Amino acid sequence: MAVSYEQWAPESLQPYYPSINIEPGYAAAYDLPVTPEYSAQQLSVFGDAISHTYECQRADPSMSSSWSPMGQSGQVFFGSPMDMAKLEEARMVLSRLDYSRATEQDEDGDTILHIYTAKGLREYAFAAAERLRAVGRLDAKEHKGKTALLVAVAANQPEIVQDLLSLEADINACDVNGQTALHLAAHYGFPVVLQAILSNKPAVNLEARNFEGMTALHCAAISHCATMKALSSGGLPDVALQGKAVEKLSCVQKLLSSGASLLSQELKSNKTVLHLAVKEGNVELVHFLLRTPLANMKDFVNLKAHGHTALHMAAGLHGNPHQEEILRLLLSRGADPSIRNLENDQAAHLLQSGHQGEQLKLMLKRRSTSSRRRIVSLQDLE
Repeated sequence: MAVSYEQWAPESLQPYYPSINIEPGYAAAYDLPVTPEYSAQQLSVFGDAISHTYECQRADPSMSSSWSPMGQSGQVFFGSPMDMAKLEEARMVLSRLDYSRATEQDEDGDTILHIYTAKGLREYAFAAAERLRAVGRLDAKEHKGKTALLVAVAANQPEIVQDLLSLEADINACDVNGQTALHLAAHYGFPVVLQAILSNKPAVNLEARNFEGMTALHCAAISHCATMKALSSGGLPDVALQGKAVEKLSCVQKLLSSGASLLSQELKSNKTVLHLAVKEGNVELVHFLLRTPLANMKDFVNLKAHGHTALHMAAGLHGNPHQEEILRLLLSRGADPSIRNLENDQAAHLLQSGHQGEQLKLMLKRRSTSSRRRIVSLQDLE
């Protein structure tokens, strides 16, 4: 049985993350609606394995306020409790299925657990997970390399994510693109799902790399940039996009609060999240990152990506309404205008021509002169 996850989890980005520019339509692809609905034909292969009286519940975004710590394990549980009557019903239904239908995969690698998970049938998914765990197949992968846990993440089902993790699903399993559960939650901007994953520290690998060489923090930053770009290109304010931008920035915050490294550089071009934010003129994310407590903030701000500092990238934002603000923010946090890139250019050399460019060049020159005087003064004291 072929199951199309594109209905509820767009995966049309090839590759997932362009190394520099966000292509037309890239932002839109990040903000497709999540609708974990399956047709009767897709589910009919399992016959009576799904109760016709079961009502599928969509994940409620408001659940982020209903989290409460329980127990001594450090895990966090949230949302409504599992319906035990439905769980027993699910166990009975599964017990009537023959072994192959309950535990094996179809021609596309889908198990009954993948289907229940994608549909959002929590109690049925839990019962199926119990069966598969008993035979060592809880982490079986479908044709795109997704385990049931990865399906639950992409379908925005935080309660099922927590359930699967409680049954010891592999939290660091990856799909054919190297995406772990953490990458996917950050990529789609699902803060409640992300918190469910992060509550399982230290098992989760915060610095895991996908096949594009990016950590979940890079994914979250790129995703936020895509949404902010979509917002800035639209006409009237889009409330839905604004809400999504808030959720995606929340994902960045949660990752950093949980210990994700701000200094991590993606492997293709050595960009940090600051480089990514500056490159796209995302002033909101730049503000947020530069307010993050960091002992060596000056070193962070002056890190190079293929020879370019964030200041070089900001100087190249010709015509961007936030260019001057981003330049000032970087300078206020220790950006050094005297640093040269691989072409021996300072940031000032990359500014646009005309009056605005000359004004910005004077601003960089004054900061560079001030920095040199400070260095000379310190040397005299020594």
